Amino acid sequence: MKLKALIFDVDGTLADTEEAHRSAFNDAFRQHGLDWNWSKPRYAHLLSVTGGKERLKAYIDTLPLSAREHAALNERIAAIHKTKTDIYASMVVAGQVSLRDGVQRLIDEAALANVQLAIASTTTLANIETLLRTTLGRYSMQRFAVVGAGDQVRRKKPAPEIYRFVLRELDRSAFECVAIEDSSNGLTAAKSAGLYTVVTPSYWTRADDFSAADMVLPSLGSLGIRELDRQLDRLGGR
Repeated sequence: MKLKALIFDVDGTLADTEEAHRSAFNDAFRQHGLDWNWSKPRYAHLLSVTGGKERLKAYIDTLPLSAREHAALNERIAAIHKTKTDIYASMVVAGQVSLRDGVQRLIDEAALANVQLAIASTTTLANIETLLRTTLGRYSMQRFAVVGAGDQVRRKKPAPEIYRFVLRELDRSAFECVAIEDSSNGLTAAKSAGLYTVVTPSYWTRADDFSAADMVLPSLGSLGIRELDRQLDRLGGR
């Protein structure tokens, strides 16, 4: 088998987490006395910025405020984001986020075929752990040979650094691995790292440009390990 590892993005790919993230941001804003409210269209636009703290800063930068007010709000980003992360975690634990169609089956199929599993995400390690434990079971982190989180690299997606980090940790060539993504930022990162890339768009990313993807599917429901292996074999050394 040519395929040696599947590398999953998390938010929007493993699970449709973005509505929970949006709700958690809005709850955090209220707790911090801010009259901000991110609607679905606004949040979909903000998702072009990867990373929760980075997203907050990008939003603050658009506000018609003085330099002093901007600086004061930027000082609060870490605290706001921590509150948001805590709220999000409680939502996941409460079962408000579930895996996308086909994810569980593909993960199980990979294990049976001795294909390694890895994660390359821009979200925090804490968010990844909470989601995996809740959706895949108590020991689910152990099923992934490498878990690459956003705070492990200097530049987040669309930069390819997180994928290059995961490939180094796996000690695998990009030609042996498949990345599974849901956004144009993730697609750009994966392709820049030389990976065959499958994209499953979500509500939040359906307007993105996925023309560079090797495969675009509505979900992972019909995708199998053997099909991915055949695709890599067909491409040869690319």
